[in-house]
Amino acid sequence: MSSQKTITVKVIPNAKNNLISYQDGLYKIKLTASPDKGKANKQLIALLSEYFSIPISRIKIISGNTSRTKRIIVD
Repeated sequence: MSSQKTITVKVIPNAKNNLISYQDGLYKIKLTASPDKGKANKQLIALLSEYFSIPISRIKIISGNTSRTKRIIVD
């Protein structure tokens, strides 16, 4: 039995290193990928998959595909 969780993330693309921090109910995620052609979104999902130790297929961006602030479902 799985429980879905919706999280809000703020993405900072073109960072020097990949980094996830959590503060005041918001995940702040630095990514080395650029935002063009969905590269940052793909890297975001891969990084969250590793962070939560779940398959990539269980993470979906539900809003903010082209925004730095995104809502994500983690299943």
